[in-house]
Amino acid sequence: MKIRSKPVVLLVAEAVTLAHFARIVTLARALDPSTYEVVIASDPRYINLEKNFDCEFHPIRSIPSAEFEQALNKGKPLYSVETLTNYVEDDLKLLDSVKPDLVVGDFRLSLAVSAPLRHIPYAAVVNAYWSPFADTNYPVPDLPITRILGIRLAQKLFDAARPIAFALHARPLNQLRRRYGLPSLGLDIKNAYTWGDHVLYADTSEVVPTRNLPAHHRYLGPVLWTAKTPLPQWWSSLPEDRPVVLLTLGSSGQADLLPMVLTALSRLPLTVIVATAGKVALADTPANAYIIDYLPLDIATRRSKVIICNGGSLTTYQALTSGLPIIGLCSNMDQLLNMVAIERLGAGISLRAANVQPGQLKDAVHTLLSNPTYARTAEQTGEQFRQVDAGQRFRTFISEVLG
Repeated sequence: MKIRSKPVVLLVAEAVTLAHFARIVTLARALDPSTYEVVIASDPRYINLEKNFDCEFHPIRSIPSAEFEQALNKGKPLYSVETLTNYVEDDLKLLDSVKPDLVVGDFRLSLAVSAPLRHIPYAAVVNAYWSPFADTNYPVPDLPITRILGIRLAQKLFDAARPIAFALHARPLNQLRRRYGLPSLGLDIKNAYTWGDHVLYADTSEVVPTRNLPAHHRYLGPVLWTAKTPLPQWWSSLPEDRPVVLLTLGSSGQADLLPMVLTALSRLPLTVIVATAGKVALADTPANAYIIDYLPLDIATRRSKVIICNGGSLTTYQALTSGLPIIGLCSNMDQLLNMVAIERLGAGISLRAANVQPGQLKDAVHTLLSNPTYARTAEQTGEQFRQVDAGQRFRTFISEVLG
C-alpha cells in the first residue's frame, strides 16, 4: 500500500459535459503538489484536451454524453437509481484506493452517498443559480411540451408543475441514500445538486447573487479553463478589416445548428471562427468562416468582438473575462439560467436553440456589434472577474479544511 506523507485531495468530475471536467482540472492545478497529494478522477473522454497532468489520474465511468443529453431533452431524471448505484460502487472503490482527506466533486451526485459512507468530507462545486439561497426564476427548457405549446403557455404549465418535477428529479438520489441508511435530501433537485459538507460556487455574487448563505457555502469565482491545443495555421492570416465572431456550441450545445448559423453569418461583413468540439463535420464552409475542432478559448475570445455559444458558464465566463459580449443559443435549463444572469447584467442576448431563426441571429449579432453598451458591460464584468482569483480562494478553502 502506498504511504502518503501529505494530505490527499481527490477531485472527481462527472464528465457528461466538458465543463465539469474542465473545472476540476483547473482546481487541481491550483493546488501546490509539494503541499498536497492531488488526485483527479474522471471519465477520460476529454483527457486529450489536457497536457501532462502533474498528479495522479484515475479513470472512472460516466454515462455517455449522448445519453445525458437525451435525458435533458426529454425532461427526465438524469440518472436512474441503477446508474447511481453503479456510480456509488465505483466511488467506494476509488475512495478506498486513494484514501483522501477531502473529496471535491463537480456534478458527481453519487458522492452524496459514497463520501458519507466513508466518513470523508465532501465539497460540491456547482453554479450558484442552483443554490436554494438564490432568488431564481426558472425558465422552461426546450422540452417536447415547449415545442408543442409554445414558450408562453409551456412556461405557465412548467411554473405550476416545477415543484413536482424537481422532486421527481431528486427522487433517485434520495432513494439511494435511504437504501444506504442516509437521510433524504428533500423534495427539491437544488438540494441534491448542492449537498455537501462544503459548497463551492463557481460564480461571483455580482453575477449570481444569493441571500443568507450558511457558513459552509462560499463563492470561488469563475473557474476558467482553456483547451491545451495549438492555434491553427490559418490563425495569423485572419482578416484585420472585419470584426471576428467566435462560434462554438461546446460539448453540450446543439451542434446541428452550426450549418444554419454559418449560413446566416455568411451574409454579414465579418469573419467567423468556428470550434466544433469535434461534434460535427461541416461541409460547404462559407468563404468568411474558419473551422477547427478546438481552440484555446482565452486567445480566441481576446481576438473576437462577439461570441455565439451554448450559453454555458464555462464558455461565457471566459468570454466575459475577455470583455466579450455573448449570444447564447440555449436549450437546457443550466444554459438558460446562466444566460438569464448574463442578460440581467446587460452583457449578452439569449436565444432559444430549438426555434432560433436566421433573422433573429443576424439581428442579435448586429445589436451586439453596433450597441457599445453590451461590450462596455462585458468589459466591466471582465474587470471584476480578473480581480477574483478562484485558484487562491480554493487554496484558502483547502488550507482551512485540512490545516
